[in-house]
Amino acid sequence: MASTKNLRSAVVAILAPLPSILFYISFLRCHSAADDSLSPLWAWCHHHPLLLANTLFFLNVDLLFWFIGLLQSSHWMIDLYWMVIPVLLLHFFATHPLAEFNALRSRLVIFLTSIWSLRLSHCYFRREKWQLGAREDWRFNDMRRRHGQNWWWISLFAVYISQQGFLMVICMPFYVIHANKKQLNIYDAVAAVVCLNGLTIAYFADTQIYNFVSRNERLKKEGQPVVPVLDEGLWRYSRHPNYFGEQLWWSGMAIFAWNLDYSWWFVGPLANSVCLGIVTVLVEERMLKEEYRAQAYNKYQQITTSFWIPWFRKQKET
Repeated sequence: MASTKNLRSAVVAILAPLPSILFYISFLRCHSAADDSLSPLWAWCHHHPLLLANTLFFLNVDLLFWFIGLLQSSHWMIDLYWMVIPVLLLHFFATHPLAEFNALRSRLVIFLTSIWSLRLSHCYFRREKWQLGAREDWRFNDMRRRHGQNWWWISLFAVYISQQGFLMVICMPFYVIHANKKQLNIYDAVAAVVCLNGLTIAYFADTQIYNFVSRNERLKKEGQPVVPVLDEGLWRYSRHPNYFGEQLWWSGMAIFAWNLDYSWWFVGPLANSVCLGIVTVLVEERMLKEEYRAQAYNKYQQITTSFWIPWFRKQKET
């Protein structure tokens, strides 16, 4: 039964983004085959790449994914596509007919983003025990209970439209990179190093928390006391090193955009900081509500000087 559900969820996940992908492929084929002029639809797609990307996002992800979530009574799929949508947007901007870019920079960013997506995908599937659609994000569950009968329409805005705005903003460097032919320079190397450091920190932080959760699951099955708080490895120096690594990654992408004279380069990291800040507060509130770890986690907060950035521990004065 579990394998059948997993297969069904995989089929749904594969088919769900096809409408926008097939539409865009049709646009590229008609565009390349056009002799004198394009039809009004294809001409609009040609002249408005950002609007086209947002329109496809709204129709295919916001509306279609939302409808599928209502049918399944679970909005699990948006979590899966969080690590796929940036890759799709990157290739969209790289292949659009108006794209103008330095080929080496484009390949570098595609390579880095592919590693980012693979890391996040591995983390997701490992955490979900290699199952699809088995559970919904706990934050969506909390909102579902809070909003009750109104959740069916509130979820469109809380889960999907809000994430469209967030994802489109933090992915703006992908657009900027493919709208500027500036030659590679030292700042591209700096941006790549920042991205790689973010990926490395996030990978080790995710692996350490995964091992911690797995160990507690084993201890619980054996009837032994579980460890309430992870305060080893990177988690000894930061309460959320995985979020710090993720922020570092997107900051590296912002450096690429800054190097290309994009004046609003800071908006992406700022939006990501706000989002991660909200998520961090929710996570810590959840930790403090669990009786078996509340006291230990409160102590952990008091002796950790850093909220995100890994740093040395120091007991706070009381």
